[in-house]
Formats: sequence, structure tokens, C-alpha cells
Amino acid sequence: MSLVAGIDSSTQSCKVLVCDADTGAVVRSASAPHPGGTEVDPAAWWEALQSAIADVGGLDDVDAISVGGQQHGMVCLDADGEVVRKALLWNDTRSADAAVDLINELGGAAKWAQETGVVPVASITATKLRWLADNEPGNADRTAAVCLPHDWLTWKLSGSTDIADLITDRSDASGTGYYSGADDSYQEDLLLLATRGRLPRVPRVLSPHESVLRHRGAALGPGAGDNAAAALGLGAASGDCVMSLGTSGVISAVGETASHDPDGIVAGFADATGRQLPLVCTLNGAPVLAAVAAMLDVDLSRFSELALSAPPGAEGLIWVPYFDGERSPNLPEARGALQGVSTTNLSPANVARAAVEGLLASMAYCLDKIAEQGVAVDRVLMVGGAARSAAVRQIAPAVLGRAVEVPTPGEYVALGAAKQAAWVLAGGDAPPAWQLEGSETYTGEPTPDVLDRYTAASALTLGQRKVMLV
Repeated sequence: MSLVAGIDSSTQSCKVLVCDADTGAVVRSASAPHPGGTEVDPAAWWEALQSAIADVGGLDDVDAISVGGQQHGMVCLDADGEVVRKALLWNDTRSADAAVDLINELGGAAKWAQETGVVPVASITATKLRWLADNEPGNADRTAAVCLPHDWLTWKLSGSTDIADLITDRSDASGTGYYSGADDSYQEDLLLLATRGRLPRVPRVLSPHESVLRHRGAALGPGAGDNAAAALGLGAASGDCVMSLGTSGVISAVGETASHDPDGIVAGFADATGRQLPLVCTLNGAPVLAAVAAMLDVDLSRFSELALSAPPGAEGLIWVPYFDGERSPNLPEARGALQGVSTTNLSPANVARAAVEGLLASMAYCLDKIAEQGVAVDRVLMVGGAARSAAVRQIAPAVLGRAVEVPTPGEYVALGAAKQAAWVLAGGDAPPAWQLEGSETYTGEPTPDVLDRYTAASALTLGQRKVMLV
């Protein structure tokens, strides 16, 4: 039996799965936590990975390894391969003003959408590089190479200290703001624009199952961004939409045609198989539910019970879930709001129900934006930490207005990375056809009035924010 390893280096933790290369069956697994915050020393990722590898029994018996990782993070290296400064993560919003500047300097959002499929927002790497150039010019001058979290970990696993050996894949590269997933090429002029004329080295982009580096004899795959890796792990095909409710909320749909959304809501990302993966991401996912549960002084199980005990629509109570700013729509300085409060509806059950409905309504907004790009959505697969909630599973079909399939909970980013590693071993035009353990389909009576009230409430929140800024 050949074994492969898949690694998921996410915002919160590092997970390692060792799988049978032929069937995808998980043989053993382990994880280790990452530090919190939006600015992290990459050494912490390496320490967590080493801890998880030790706990999983080592990787000496595996034949191939791939890394899936959080997207967009800026890892700057000097000419000797040393980290220049702490990495800025996707959820760091300090580069919001830099995003506005870059949009204007190129000639508008539509120009960016046409060039790369991505309109700059605070999360993407290009805006972080501009922030670095303007606020830490010395560090910008020292930056000889810039890469993403999964790129850096793959490179570290290879044992190389030569920045010329950095590699990546098209899915993660397509989220930088200086790579076109439609053309599969770096846009050097946009990198120069972001860095104010500097030209750091960027990782070589490998094909989906190519390997040029090794870790102690095991082939290293190109890796993937976390959303592309999850889609690969789920076996998502054209027409499938993955709704991931983790730290953030993400809607991605596998398709054949690259998207170019001039509004910048839909990012024209690539997937991990050679297709496209148009994606909409929010800043607020499962932590919304955790925060409201903590406010109610209940655990997540009781929170779910409370939400299900309330009627659809929570008697008019609405949570706008912009707790940590928002990316879709692009409102980095916004904050959440509880609206529609009356003397009769302010109960723990309604507050819990409104939190679930508000989170799902923000996902419905994202799903509509994907559809506006002409992307067919035939099936919705819901994964992530919040998908474990009975309230989320049962309320989702009503808010989204369609059936929702919930696969058996699993580490699908790490599984997708392991599948890519198996593809590296097997070769061929398509990844291995691993079978998932099973899934459950949820249906429900649509509640369009919930979406209508959410849309009105979010618009009111935006209007109030504008007034505060005047």
C-alpha cells in the first residue's frame, strides 16, 4: 500500500492526514494549533507542522506530500531565504487604503478584473505589498522574494534555502492580484505597480500534479490554496458549489470559464485541476455564531437548540454579521448590527436564530454574485466548522432557497492536498477518484422574506456607517 500525506496549514491550525494513495482512506491524522492574530511569524507555522508530523508518527513511510494553505498571506524573504518580517494574513485589513490606490492607479476596478480576475481588496497579496512599500520601505527593499504560506511551507519541507526553488500552484497564485488564472501567467507590470517599482522573485507555478522538489525521498506536490484543495478533496466537478463556513465564509463554484467581475465581489480564481474556481469570500464565518453564543452564555450545542426553537425570521430580528469588517461587500471598517429589536422579540432564541439566518443570508448574497457571472450551480455542498451545527444545517435550505448537501465532517483541505499528492504519484489527466464516506441532503421551505429583511438591514448598516464617516 502506497501512502501519501496532505497538510492543511490554515489560519487556526496545522492538520496532517496520511492516506492510502489508492482509496483515500485516512490511515492516521494529527493537528497542532497556530497562534492567533492577523500578523504571524511563519516560524510558528513550521513549528506547528513539525509538531503535527511528530504526532502523526512521522512521514518517512509516505511517497508524496502536498500542502494546502490559507490564501493571500504575504511572506517576504531576503536574498538568503530569511523571513524579512512577520507575514500579513488574509484577514489583516491594514492595506484597505492601498487597495483603493491600486484600483485607481490602474484605471479602475474593471481594468483589474479584466487583467487578473481579481479587484484589489485588503486581503490580497498585492495590496499588502503596496502597504509594505509605503509603510516599511526598508523591508520592501530587503524583500528578494515574495510567496504565500503554502509556498513557504513546501519550500521548507524541501530543505532548500535557495529562493530560486520556491514553487506554487495556479490556484494560490490566482489570489495574489498579480497572476491571471485565465491566462495562467504572472502579470509583472502589476507586481511592479504593487511594490512601487521593485521586482521580487515569485514562485514558479507548477501544473496540477507536477513535482520538482522532494522531502526525504517523498515527492512534493505543488500544493494549493485552501479553497481549491477543499474542492479537490470533496471531488467537486463543474456545476458544484462549495459553501465553506470556517473562520471566513466562502462560496466557490467549479467551472470552465474564468470570471471577470468589475465590482470585485467575485474573485476569478483558478482551481487545483486546471479549471476555474470563481469565489466570493466574507470575513465573517463561524466566529459569528461563537461570539453570539458567548454573549448568550451558552455552548454551541445549546445555541443551536435555541436557534431551532425560534420561528423562521426570528420575529423580525436581524443580525448583520459584519463583526470584523467585511470583504463581500467590501466594507473593511464596518461592524455588525442587531436590528429590528422590539420589546416582544428580544429573546435568546430569536437572537440565536437571527445570528444563524444572518450568516446564511450573507452566504446567499455570495451565491447570487456567483450566479451573476453566468456560473451554473447545480449542487451546493456545505462544509466547515459551522456545518456541524444542527441549526445551520436545517436552516440553510430555507435561507438559500435550495437543497443543501452536507458531506460527512472531515478535513477536506488536507484530504484534497493528499489527493493531489496521490495524483503526483499516479500521473494522468485527472486526480484519483476517491469515494467520500457519505453525505446528507437537507431541504426546507424557502424563506425569501428573511433575505429581503437582511438586504434592507445591511443597506441600513452601510448608510449609518457613511453618516458616521462624514
